[in-house]
Amino acid sequence: MFRHILSVGGFTLASRLTGFVRDIVMAAIMGTGLVADAFVVAQRLPNHFRAIFGEGAFNSAFVPTYSAALESRGREAASMLAGRLMMVLVLALGVLTALAIVFMPAFVAVLAPGFPDEPEKFALAVTLTRITFPYLLFITLVTLLSGVLNADDRFAAPAAAPILLNVAIVAALSVAWLFPTAGHAAAWGVAAAGVLELLLLMAAAKRAGCLPRPRALAMDKDMRVFFRTLGPAVIGSAGVQIAMFADTIIASLLPTGAVSSLYYADRLYQLPVGVIGIAAGTVVLPTMSRRFAAGDFEGARHAQNRAMAFTTALAAPFFVAFLLIPDLVMAALFMRGAFDQSSVLAAGAALAAYGVGLPAVVLIRSAVASFYARQDTATPLLASFSGIAVNLVLKLLLFRSMGAAGLALATAVGAWVNFALLAGLALRNGSMKPDTALRRTLVCVAAASAALAVVAWLAGPPIAHWTSGLPKFRTEAEFALLGGLGVIVYFAVLMAALNASGVPWRRG
Repeated sequence: MFRHILSVGGFTLASRLTGFVRDIVMAAIMGTGLVADAFVVAQRLPNHFRAIFGEGAFNSAFVPTYSAALESRGREAASMLAGRLMMVLVLALGVLTALAIVFMPAFVAVLAPGFPDEPEKFALAVTLTRITFPYLLFITLVTLLSGVLNADDRFAAPAAAPILLNVAIVAALSVAWLFPTAGHAAAWGVAAAGVLELLLLMAAAKRAGCLPRPRALAMDKDMRVFFRTLGPAVIGSAGVQIAMFADTIIASLLPTGAVSSLYYADRLYQLPVGVIGIAAGTVVLPTMSRRFAAGDFEGARHAQNRAMAFTTALAAPFFVAFLLIPDLVMAALFMRGAFDQSSVLAAGAALAAYGVGLPAVVLIRSAVASFYARQDTATPLLASFSGIAVNLVLKLLLFRSMGAAGLALATAVGAWVNFALLAGLALRNGSMKPDTALRRTLVCVAAASAALAVVAWLAGPPIAHWTSGLPKFRTEAEFALLGGLGVIVYFAVLMAALNASGVPWRRG
């Protein structure tokens, strides 16, 4: 399982790194101004719908159903399910895309109610969103093919596909002078990426011998099971997206730059979430699904414990960095061109607030597998909406006094509520049972994190003083030296603690 997590995590890391290149280019060209705010909204609208109806909800319902059909009745039954769902997606999302393009001004006005007060920004956002919205159709089909491949223990191509989005946007921005604005160029890059990702996944599924073909619609047993679990999953995914919609809606009411400040902070925050949390969740869900289907409950819990230990150990350095040196992280990665010191401070404050919730967010995907692997999507729904309720209330209370950072902090607190409820319910029903190795690993991670915090506190000032004399790249050098030293200390302490405690970290 660790090999699959590392495979998914490795490609996701490559995706996030190319995403940083993309964001660095975007920040230098667009900064946190009007064009950047308009493009962020244009990119978010199809991604919100994708997250509601695609990746989160669809995978949660599809992977266990497909895995059960494959395990019990073979390839043909599983392929029939995938083919029928492919037809459903093409028809439903084709209609949604057409309606969205026609009524786009209303969509944008709902998502960003502060934009109509600035006609130029509003008109640009409408135009850019009409360009990006078809991405939803292609990427949801990509999600279907990813689920098919993941169920066959083939994780590389689905994890690599998002790299194409970053490459396409950077390529488009490199010829931005051919477009009316850099926002137009980036939007067309998004649209092109959807086509490229679909072609990649189709080729991978064909090589694996599991490429489904569209089938005539019919409501057989597998389809009924899928839709019965999809409904609660959609509502649960919608809850998360409601909170993200709220971020965009409320940020649009703040001064120009708030939307894009949240965007850049979220991009950094999503690095450990995507590389570690989602990678582990992607692998552990089909693993637990197969073991539950086979009656191997102890094996399912073991897989979950190893995934949670692994994700916690890898996410902890990000947690410490986001809380202690957020401005340095932002300045080193983005402060150039139109992204100035004021942008660094605004985005850094949001990053620190997001960081508060990082441990919970990276563990949610592993915790929720306890329920999805047993085709229970209703319980995670209740936990998700409880977290969302807390999140939304805090957003309304904090945004005026704290600005974009208040929105991020509300998201972090909501994530902790969600995870606490999931873990509590899973412990009560026996689908989660932390073992000695997991408990010892958490203690070791806490000790290594404390050592990392001491490094940031003691080594930060002398490194900053030394790099201040460099002729150029002072901030980048400070970040690289402090980060490199911190990583060495963290993993040295962690490995020593794991060995001393007898945790079998070399195998899992």
